[in-house]
Amino acid sequence: MPRQARKKSGSNIYHVMLRGINRQAIFDNDEDRRHFMAVLQECKEISGFKLHAFCLMTNHVHFLIEPAEETLEVIFKRIGSRYAVWYNRKHQRIGHLFQDRFRSENVETDQYFMTALRYIIQNPMKAGIESSPGHYRWSSYFAYEKGAGSVTDTGFAEGLFGNHDALIEFIRQTNDDVLMDEADFDWRVNDDQAEEIMREISQCSSAEEFQSLDKQLRKAYIREMYLDRLTLRQIEHLTGVPRSTIHTIVKGIDAHLSDERKELRLRENETAFRAGGEEVW
Repeated sequence: MPRQARKKSGSNIYHVMLRGINRQAIFDNDEDRRHFMAVLQECKEISGFKLHAFCLMTNHVHFLIEPAEETLEVIFKRIGSRYAVWYNRKHQRIGHLFQDRFRSENVETDQYFMTALRYIIQNPMKAGIESSPGHYRWSSYFAYEKGAGSVTDTGFAEGLFGNHDALIEFIRQTNDDVLMDEADFDWRVNDDQAEEIMREISQCSSAEEFQSLDKQLRKAYIREMYLDRLTLRQIEHLTGVPRSTIHTIVKGIDAHLSDERKELRLRENETAFRAGGEEVW
């Protein structure tokens, strides 16, 4: 089933969220975050997009982005693939790192632009990582505080306010803004998507082909499908493996993922500190 085309924003500005697959961490430490920023800067130079704001969280990233000639799909495929290859090699892992498709919403008005800007920069506050902007360094906050950054394009927002102090006051303002968030995403996949994922993982086009694979390879592929959000029913249908066997293969995964998610806030808190002399993104 072909995917529905994204509706183009009248302003050509979008709020985009890139997520780790199955909500898993995409940054384990500051070395990972710094490399992602290097990839982002490199891809920005290639694509020519403007980045009005960003925020790196442990298992997702927010962007307020204005493409140039390239589409969002091309931009985020480049960013995601470059970082994922590096991350997988470093951490000795295989498989997908990011959710199959980034999520986006159109920014159609100046007011919504400012709301999205503040929401993105205050994401660490909403996650309980900092009490006010200015402690968590992996966002665009310091670029706006200093008036420029190495990756963030501050000019448009500054032009809307015309006053630097008023802009910073707005960004720091307590609010009840509710925009697109990581927790809102429906992690299920439909049967057509499940079939695509099964074929991509196993290179098999039928249950018969899957059954001909080595037993250990079948187990590895079933685990990867489960991590890619396929249900036991979908895996059974696509592979021909009995549901009871699939359950035995994947039964330890949920407990492991639950433990990982409990660690996410702890990992994020480790990065919460005043930027000081650090680079302003």
